[in-house]
Amino acid sequence: MMTGKGKTLAETPHSMFQRPLWVTIFALTAALVWGWAYPLIKLGFAAFQITPDMTGSKMLFAGIRFFLSGVIILVMAKLLHRSFSVRAKTNYGFILGYALLNTTLHYAFFYFGLSHSAGSRAALLNSLSTFSVVILACLFFKSDKMTRNKLVGCIVGFAGIAVLNVGNVQSDTGFSWLGDGMIALNALCSAFASLLTRGLGKRIDIFVGTGYSLALGGAMLVVPGLMMGGTLPAVTGWGILILLLLIGISTTGFTLYNKLISCNPVGKVAIYNSLIPVIGAVSSCLCLNEVFYWKYVVAGVLATFGIYIINKDK
Repeated sequence: MMTGKGKTLAETPHSMFQRPLWVTIFALTAALVWGWAYPLIKLGFAAFQITPDMTGSKMLFAGIRFFLSGVIILVMAKLLHRSFSVRAKTNYGFILGYALLNTTLHYAFFYFGLSHSAGSRAALLNSLSTFSVVILACLFFKSDKMTRNKLVGCIVGFAGIAVLNVGNVQSDTGFSWLGDGMIALNALCSAFASLLTRGLGKRIDIFVGTGYSLALGGAMLVVPGLMMGGTLPAVTGWGILILLLLIGISTTGFTLYNKLISCNPVGKVAIYNSLIPVIGAVSSCLCLNEVFYWKYVVAGVLATFGIYIINKDK
């Protein structure tokens, strides 16, 4: 990202987004708002009377959320005089692909999975993305090599995922492809998108790129949602309020997280994602009256400890 003196923010040692205190504040904020998205999405479905079998309506709901969030970020970037220039024509394909992966596919899987899974359970299962980032980084980046701490951290983290799925498959706490399977695919999309975020920052201003990603990705959810007959069956003040909260979550979370990833070591920022499953599980139980199973506690502790071990590597 270019500054007024022709340097990138990544090259500016005193950037606010690189100061330890502000990194902590911004990363905690992103984790906090993302954790609350789990119960709010389910409350949003109920408020708009979107049932689990209304695939088109779920895509429409998600698309509106991300499209408007992207537009808000782009308007803010314009008001702040951010550069909208793309550094090469070939980068347009990268931006479109990033939008498809980071928003369209990512949240299509997420919304489908969440409607067939308990919010607290989905929040914990989604922590799979953090461990996937570690493994994929070792495969694609020469600078990231698998170490003993990373291996142990992944084993501990995946043990948490295994504990989460302990139980009778026929019960409402057992594994299901429509619920847990979709959340797992969402986590993998999130992991690949995290690896591509730095590439996005090299091609366009990271704030503008984030706005394009959400707006384009959201549009790519709205169009097929409408083609599949998607509607918002009941529009109420309560439903609009929830939708506005979700738009605010996307705007805040993606703006802060993408910026932090673009100018800090991934592990330094990713450690805070260990809070997302905890916040998601607790907020789901508080807002949705879901039963808090003991294995959620164990899974949360293992996932958090695994993430800590991985980021303690250096």
